[in-house]
Amino acid sequence: MAQVTADLNTYLEELRACRICAGQMQRFPNPIVRAAPGARILIASQAPGNLADRSSKPFADPSGVRLRNWMGVSEAEFYDESRIVIAPMGFCFPGYDRNGGDLPPMKVCAPTWRPGLLERLPDLELVLAIGGYAQRWHLGANASKTLTETVRNWRTHLETGILPTPHPSWRNNAWLKKNPWFETDILPVLRQRVRDLL
Repeated sequence: MAQVTADLNTYLEELRACRICAGQMQRFPNPIVRAAPGARILIASQAPGNLADRSSKPFADPSGVRLRNWMGVSEAEFYDESRIVIAPMGFCFPGYDRNGGDLPPMKVCAPTWRPGLLERLPDLELVLAIGGYAQRWHLGANASKTLTETVRNWRTHLETGILPTPHPSWRNNAWLKKNPWFETDILPVLRQRVRDLL
């Protein structure tokens, strides 16, 4: 176990020191990831937002409050990296687009770091695939053409340990209102599954 921990910690140090995208983003690289041996739940999101980048703490914003509510966990449970890994598809805040939305995660990030990180986390049993980028990576050809259809097929994906969800951002309030089945059908299952694994 000590060797596993040392190997993961070394890898995390290298990841957090990554500067591959320096000069290609609006800010200096600040890779944000939380992981520890034995964790059974992975939160796979898009990329850290502005507040996460400023604080170096993922989901340190209203979307984090909503995500914790979706999962039925306390803030202490959420940030306990021995139980929950937080590893976005892009580890750095990519900046804003012209409309004030977050840019997509840097394309080089996931293929460079994700396989090595996941192979060092063999105890993961549930992947919360938040948003289209994470769903396409973790589901591959099993992801549908739209996020809505991918999330609608959640029962099939959950059989493989992956639960697709929309992003908990306020920008998705209209989607949540249009698709009430997400809250009525999926969230009770998500909360129970998370509670069982914790």
